[in-house]
Amino acid sequence: MHPILRNILAVIVGAVLGSVANMCLVTIGPSLIPPPEGAVVTTLEGLKASLHLFEPKHFIFPFLAHAVGTLVGAFVAALIVAQHKMRFAYGIGCLFLAGGVANIFLLPGPVWFNALDVIAAYLPMAFIAGKFAVKFGKKN
Repeated sequence: MHPILRNILAVIVGAVLGSVANMCLVTIGPSLIPPPEGAVVTTLEGLKASLHLFEPKHFIFPFLAHAVGTLVGAFVAALIVAQHKMRFAYGIGCLFLAGGVANIFLLPGPVWFNALDVIAAYLPMAFIAGKFAVKFGKKN
């Protein structure tokens, strides 16, 4: 396959699979850590109005979703690309970071969570994914 097409495919597949991983964790999170009593989490407006009821434990799965989604997406993209694995892993990390920043404006959570999420969930996970992909690629 032509390297440019392979790189485009890597970005698309990485973004899609990372998003799927993110959504899986967001979907199962409330069944493992139920939302607080009285919280409406089915609509964006209801979630905004209910955020004051959330305890730190309620932010575990959103953080994991962002971190694991980025990790999966960046790893897959870095495995597929023709070259520059770390650059593409960071590219996926930046894509997911942009989504995280947009999420902060749409759904303003606590400052501590927003800071932790932006600092630890995106670019560090992209770095780890890129390093794993580089190592994995050398063994095969």
